[in-house]
Amino acid sequence: MIVPQPSFLIVDWWALGPVLALTAAALVLLLLEFIPPRPNGNRGAIVALLALAASAYAVWRVRDAKRALFDGMFVHDGLTVFFTLLFCAVGAVAVLISWNYAKRTRIGQPEYYALLLTSILGMIVMAASNDLITIFLGLELMSLSLYVMVGFRRNQLESNEAALKYFLLGAFASGFLLYGIALLYGATGATDLGRIGDFLGGSPLGRDPLVLAGGLLVLTGFLFKVAAVPFHMWTPDAYQGAPTSVTGFMSAGAKAAGFAALLRVLLRALPSLAHDWQPLLAGLAMLTMTVGNVTALLQNNLKRMLAYSSIAHAGYLLVAIVAGNAEGSAAAVFYLAVYSAMNLGAFALLTMMGRGGDEPVLVSDLAGLGFRQPLLGLALTLFMVSLGGIPPTAGFMGKVLVFGAAVKAGLVWPLVVVGVLNSVVSVYYYLRVTVALYMRSPEGEPVALSLNAPAVVALVLTAAATLWWGLQSQGLWLAAQRSVSGLL
Repeated sequence: MIVPQPSFLIVDWWALGPVLALTAAALVLLLLEFIPPRPNGNRGAIVALLALAASAYAVWRVRDAKRALFDGMFVHDGLTVFFTLLFCAVGAVAVLISWNYAKRTRIGQPEYYALLLTSILGMIVMAASNDLITIFLGLELMSLSLYVMVGFRRNQLESNEAALKYFLLGAFASGFLLYGIALLYGATGATDLGRIGDFLGGSPLGRDPLVLAGGLLVLTGFLFKVAAVPFHMWTPDAYQGAPTSVTGFMSAGAKAAGFAALLRVLLRALPSLAHDWQPLLAGLAMLTMTVGNVTALLQNNLKRMLAYSSIAHAGYLLVAIVAGNAEGSAAAVFYLAVYSAMNLGAFALLTMMGRGGDEPVLVSDLAGLGFRQPLLGLALTLFMVSLGGIPPTAGFMGKVLVFGAAVKAGLVWPLVVVGVLNSVVSVYYYLRVTVALYMRSPEGEPVALSLNAPAVVALVLTAAATLWWGLQSQGLWLAAQRSVSGLL
């Protein structure tokens, strides 16, 4: 157990480095509004990249330290380090794919990058929180930023509609979470995750209806953020209406933050109630995988298809959490990293399609792209194959580890069987994209491509990570195991 320290040391300032750097950079970006920008300037993106690099360096410098700050509400441990680095990487890729896209679609104001950094700040706070109050603060900081980013194209009706739906449903989910926190505090007298876990572990009150209701409401709030069925209704509309660069960022970052906080709550505060939440999450996992994959089969819009795909992947991640063992927790962390890489890569390519505000996103719009741009077609094929879990990609290794952990926990029937069948079903709609790339001719004028160096760099980085973690996954797997070792 990490003991809270009475005073700040140098290592503590380094541990808080990401929070300080991102806060300072967000304020600088807002102040830049007072300085007239140069035409086609990139100062917002450059400031954001520098802040993310500083954040990653700060947390990497003290990666082996274990500290508890602010009376144990903010902890610096293996899970914090892993997810902080993951969020910084996701943010950096999001900045790269936004570099040209934001200017092309005229959403390139400095506040766009300020909101992006503020959202990452909320994600880091969620992953590093050891207290329900700070988890809620991080979640709201992330969510409020994303609500605005989803509706950033103010002149488009579908973007406004997506932001409003996301905001209203998100407000209900936050209400459930906050009410659950209040009930848990009333039952245990604490909001600290460790104290709640100790109280419930050594008390017969674990069956108290107040505890069960509080835990259920807290789970509801998190399941909304990770887009698990039946709390997934916002996902397709928000993904379709948001700017493509925001959709990619949200699909990777928000999901990882939600699962990071969920892991802390389940493994630190509610392990004694595992016999209650494991069957519930198992049923939701099967429902989430099935609804996500079956509905994705019917989609012709790429962003909606990837939205339902994201729902299905939330189901796979729930399988790992239901396993309840060390391998399952590490497999969930591993899967979040590889999912972020392959999903961001797919959206990086989508941001390069179209000119001006035109944004073609139908599967048919990809017709013949594999021959006109062989490297781009190959990269998108790699991401689709990886999302489908076909070797030798990172997605395949992620599913092997997730289902392997569930098998070790004795969950072969029905959880693993349903998961494997769903993986087979998902291959169909992922390969539809490949068929369009190489086996169809474009109807009418081929879709224009806005090739630019930053987006190409993002595409190369995500493609390399997707392939490398499929062929050499040992390093990431060991890092994932180390990250959860302190929670179990």
